[in-house]
Amino acid sequence: MNTNAQPPANTAATGNSSAVDSSPATAGAEGTKSVSTVKGDVEIPLHPERIVAEEYLGTLIALDVIPVGAPGLTLQNYYFEQALNGVADTGQYGQPSVENIVGLQPDLILIGSANNYDQLSKISPTLVIPYGELKNVHEELTYFGKLLDREEQAKAWLKQYDERVAAARAKVDAAIPDDATFSIMEVGDKSTWVYGDNFGRGGQPIYQALGRKPPERVRAEIMEKQWMELSAEMLDHYAGDYIIMTSNSRTVEDFESDPLWGSLPAVKNGRLYVWPEERSWYYDPLAVQSQIEELTAWLAPDH
Repeated sequence: MNTNAQPPANTAATGNSSAVDSSPATAGAEGTKSVSTVKGDVEIPLHPERIVAEEYLGTLIALDVIPVGAPGLTLQNYYFEQALNGVADTGQYGQPSVENIVGLQPDLILIGSANNYDQLSKISPTLVIPYGELKNVHEELTYFGKLLDREEQAKAWLKQYDERVAAARAKVDAAIPDDATFSIMEVGDKSTWVYGDNFGRGGQPIYQALGRKPPERVRAEIMEKQWMELSAEMLDHYAGDYIIMTSNSRTVEDFESDPLWGSLPAVKNGRLYVWPEERSWYYDPLAVQSQIEELTAWLAPDH
């Protein structure tokens, strides 16, 4: 997850054309395979054993692959930090420590943007898999299953995921009208943002897994670029019947007592869910699966 200030996370660009080959590997030299990337073809080990995961840590864990290193911020992931004993801290997210990574002697490095490619590729084969190019849990697990020769593990994980999603969706569909709209928002000290379906904060579980609808302005303006900062005057145009809100400092009661927020139908009608960054920012498959069930418990408590 990216922690740059505008917006607070996931600032890697997304677009319509994919930079990720869905069949990533072809035969290379003995003991290696060639992977097509935005930086050209990269030779990687057939069976890498010392992976540094600057991105996609949760995806590796879902495939029973534990890397040797990852950024400190991802090591604090609420959803799987217990699985990370022995994984070394490679430095600040988005600004990895070359010294730390060299010391780990990796045979493969995974990154979500090309910003540090030149430095890291001098250490070990480095794959740039731009954040946002893999559009959902299925694409992500399938890609890495093929890449790491873990296709059976990917299929098994996705099977149980689909079963859990189906159960959650049935509960929500029984409790919430089909035409209800949902907004994914975040408030900071001086800013408010609205998000799409592939930028964390609950977008993946609400829009992708549970199949809920965004307000028309969000559908038309946000789903492609995935985020936008809002002024106070714009809030009511992007606020749906339900709001999933990320905030570290405000509670539901704070929003209800605020003259501006309290005037929105979602807030007035008790349809505001507030959770902190530590639970909403993560967007890996393990996090999304848990978020689906957390939000389902709120939306459909009697089902």
